[in-house]
Amino acid sequence: MPDLRTRNADRTWLIALAASLWGLSAIWRDPLAKQYPSVAIVFWEHVVLALLVSPWLVGALRAVAVARRRTQVSVLVIGAGSSALATTLFTSAFRLGDPITPQVLQKLQPLIALLLAAVLLGERLRASFAFFAVPAIAGAWLLSFPEPFAVSVTSLYAAGLALGAAALWAAGTVLGRAASAELTFRQLTTLRFGVGLVALAVISLVTGTSVRIDAGSAGNIVVLALVPGLVALLLYYRGLRTTPASRATLAELAFPITAAVVGVTVLGRTLDGSQWVGFAIVLAAVVALALHERRSERPSVAVPDRADEAIGVGG
Repeated sequence: MPDLRTRNADRTWLIALAASLWGLSAIWRDPLAKQYPSVAIVFWEHVVLALLVSPWLVGALRAVAVARRRTQVSVLVIGAGSSALATTLFTSAFRLGDPITPQVLQKLQPLIALLLAAVLLGERLRASFAFFAVPAIAGAWLLSFPEPFAVSVTSLYAAGLALGAAALWAAGTVLGRAASAELTFRQLTTLRFGVGLVALAVISLVTGTSVRIDAGSAGNIVVLALVPGLVALLLYYRGLRTTPASRATLAELAFPITAAVVGVTVLGRTLDGSQWVGFAIVLAAVVALALHERRSERPSVAVPDRADEAIGVGG
């Protein structure tokens, strides 16, 4: 019999809620991407975010200073890679295509995260996981391209940028769970934005990219930083502490689902018949996984429910 107390601690639903908020980002990111370099947009996002979490900065720095080297490296990769570089690549993809495709191209993130979770966290996937993962990934592919077997060069280039972001975000999912064994979700969020801001300043200097924006765009930057940024990540790291990375990364497919809805209803884009099929498949797979993992006596992801147990820290 499963430990009901432990099972009820699972917060896959919280990961899905955070990912849904990420899917709203196109509302503000799409118009900004048409006006400014990607580095400039992401830099100012991180300025706002770093200011918002600044009251927690001293405590977060103290915590990471006494943490294990593995946790310290994880924080650097999450901040510079998963926050700064990944968001820059993601924003660049908007300049080349529509606002839906870059977001639904997270379809490969689960595969990358599963490999990293197996290597770094020792998570064991039962065969039943494929019944959820394979349809979800196939559905995300259908959702990504109007003609899934005839993709243009421009679409592939935009896809490459989006997939690079997906790989870095996948690493962030796994390393975030590892780091959560020693750091609270507030500390992780604070360090992510702080390290990310420093990394973006370096990128701007090295590439000679101007970070200047007009005052009229400040409102979009602030909302982008608050909703898909701070609020979503606080929920995300709170849920990740008691949710296996393998399960969390599939729950994150709520991101492209929300992105598709926003693209159609707010930004005036349309989806072909095959894309709507993909949408339905992804939605069904994500919901089915969450219900299965919460109710089944034999969950698809066989791991300890706490990050410190998963990576052998403490106790």
